[in-house]
Amino acid sequence: MPTIERNGAAIYYEEFGQGFPILTFAPAGLQSTIAVWSQPSAPINPTTEFASSFRVIAMDQRNAGGKSRAPISAQDGWHSYLGDHLAVLDHLKIERCHLYGQCIGGSFIMSMLKAAPRRVASAVLAQPIGRVAPALPPRPPRFEGWAKTLTDHPEVNEAVLDSFYKNLYAPGFVYSADRAVAGACTTPCLVMAGNDEAHPYPISEELAKILPTAEFIQEWKTGAALDSARVRVKEFLTKHTPRA
Repeated sequence: MPTIERNGAAIYYEEFGQGFPILTFAPAGLQSTIAVWSQPSAPINPTTEFASSFRVIAMDQRNAGGKSRAPISAQDGWHSYLGDHLAVLDHLKIERCHLYGQCIGGSFIMSMLKAAPRRVASAVLAQPIGRVAPALPPRPPRFEGWAKTLTDHPEVNEAVLDSFYKNLYAPGFVYSADRAVAGACTTPCLVMAGNDEAHPYPISEELAKILPTAEFIQEWKTGAALDSARVRVKEFLTKHTPRA
């Protein structure tokens, strides 16, 4: 089973296809696992869509209900996930890759663009999460549902959960990076708009405007728009694939 160990965490990943690597981050918030890519909530499944031309790496995020597990502390946040993502790349000896992420994957991508931009050839952010309102709301049902799955984590209590929630979501905008980070990013990005409360269209639109080299797809989830988006994403990734 392809699992790496780091700082007490066991991180599970899978690979599909061959070629220039794409590290992918599935939707479903804190329950982001490889299996989610096969669900209707992911109109574009990179493990099948891109494997004919690229080496696609998918992973179960820590404590998401899949095969990745890690201790949880009040100090955890976006940097904890970033460490996992970089560890997977280091383990696979991948110096540079594309990133493809949906939902929470957009924040994972922005975290890596902030911390390690030289490792990213290009990035596709599908319906990135974010917050339009200035104030942090109470912990939502989705977070509470995830918290209820942590039955084998005796270290977790309400104080830890509350701190973890604030570490992730208090910053606002796209959570893992602010507008200044986005404005300074020179990595080619393709943003595909969200259209609901968790993935607000204004966040996608603003992110696409702030990122200096971004392309923007407004409609992409169904029908002809989805067919067109599939073609455009492949063209985008191919265009920004480094030549040997």
